[in-house]
Amino acid sequence: MTKRNDIDPLRNLSGDIWNVAVDEYQGGFLKRRDLLKYAALLGLTGFAASQGLGGARAAAAAGGTVRVGLGQPTKAIDPVSVTDPASIGVISQVGEYLILDDPKDGLQPKLALSWEANETASRWTFKLRPGVKFHDGRAVTAKDVVASFERLVDPASGSSALSAYKGILSKGGAKLVDDETVAFDLDGPNSNFPFYVSSDVYNAVILPADYAGDFEKNFNGTGPFKLESFRPKQAASFVRNPDYWGEKALPDRVEIKFFDDEQAQMLALQAGQLDVIPSTTRLELAIEGNPNFKLLSVQASSHDEVHLRTDQAPFTDKRVRRALALTLDREAVVKGLLKGRAVVGNDTPFAPIFPSADPSVPQRKQDIAEAKRLLGEAGVPNGFEVTLTTERAYDIPDYAVLIQNFAKKAGIDIKLNVLPQDAYYGSAKFGSSPWLDSNLGIADFGHRGTPDIFLNATLKSSGTWNAAHFNNPAYDALLLDYSKARDLQAQRLAAGKIQTLLLDETPLIIGYFSQYSRIVSSKVEGVRFTAISHLLLDRVSFVQA
Repeated sequence: MTKRNDIDPLRNLSGDIWNVAVDEYQGGFLKRRDLLKYAALLGLTGFAASQGLGGARAAAAAGGTVRVGLGQPTKAIDPVSVTDPASIGVISQVGEYLILDDPKDGLQPKLALSWEANETASRWTFKLRPGVKFHDGRAVTAKDVVASFERLVDPASGSSALSAYKGILSKGGAKLVDDETVAFDLDGPNSNFPFYVSSDVYNAVILPADYAGDFEKNFNGTGPFKLESFRPKQAASFVRNPDYWGEKALPDRVEIKFFDDEQAQMLALQAGQLDVIPSTTRLELAIEGNPNFKLLSVQASSHDEVHLRTDQAPFTDKRVRRALALTLDREAVVKGLLKGRAVVGNDTPFAPIFPSADPSVPQRKQDIAEAKRLLGEAGVPNGFEVTLTTERAYDIPDYAVLIQNFAKKAGIDIKLNVLPQDAYYGSAKFGSSPWLDSNLGIADFGHRGTPDIFLNATLKSSGTWNAAHFNNPAYDALLLDYSKARDLQAQRLAAGKIQTLLLDETPLIIGYFSQYSRIVSSKVEGVRFTAISHLLLDRVSFVQA
């Protein structure tokens, strides 16, 4: 056990839940930074800030224009219905959340100053930051916050956040206490609820109470930049917001250009026409060793999830599902396909970056002999044929080929059906989506600061993204235990049981958790971003020649 000498000042800042976390820190099970992130989850934001989280940054020169390349938004840009990375990047110039889930420092206060839960974590109360104005000059009040969340949980609104809030927050759950206080009465206890009102739910931008769905008209938010001009499918520009509630943005302007393909973005970056573009493995190879460019990365819980239909042959037998999972050489995928910019996964959504993950659960590794034994025991000793349906996006087609090749070693013959991304996801509803209806498929999942959304949406019997059609009452009961757990020890205990059950049942194969990266010109400093595509440019400055 590690002896820490700085424990006593940390105790009694909050109740027993905090002190359990302090015990974990004292025992060497929790790093100091993770302890401070946990403090922010509990609402001890002042303490976290006093320890250097979200603190002052080095002074930098103001001025200049940041030029950004992004892909094409898939539809009209609207925070309520947004799903694509380009639109999220645009919205993050003007829109803000109650809390920012910073990839370095964890939950940071934005439009909320503080938050706390009742004893059962079924009601959370948030104090709002006073003096915040929308770009049109109107003050932000609790009425706007309540309306924003009521809109997101309303099935009639077209909200893309319904899958995140299902079983967590229902219509009528957001309530006005006074002009600067909002309470959330949850569908059930949830100790991680602050993540659900943070940037992790990228739709949860605070909008005016009378928002009518016309965001592209004026991009009316509260952020450090406000709209200068917008041309759909072409470009957008934003200027410094002089009335911003916080530290004013350093750049004068942000210019965003939309591109139809990644190679065009790279050519524009190399020609000096752009300062920041998204990153892919192929583009990273193009800049390797070039001092004119930097690759910035953050570790994430992003992953490419392989689902196995538990209600369709041949995957109705869990031995067959485990056999396919055992053919995968995860280390080879991370080193080869992902160039080391990922960590190995263990077929559950509990990424290593989640403090609640139980590291004692054995790591699954490639074992062709055991895969063949399981297939024989399941009555298919010579393997079987199956079609893997997936999307033509990112590194997924290459990953599908690797899975195909690994499976051959156990006699499993996988045919590939690679569809355009829009066609693969379809309506994203059961019965009209190759993603949700296919026997075997791969889908990309972006980063979240907590595993809750993955656990609920992709694995719960009623989950809206349950492509595996996994229906397991034991799992649903364990998920409830996890949601109710108020401290890290209790969460980790429940997590370990979930991880063990999922390894046994194997409705999903999660072979890795990726880093999230941006490619940046060496001439700019201060580019920040989240692993869920927010692009934070208010602290950008330019290197003097």
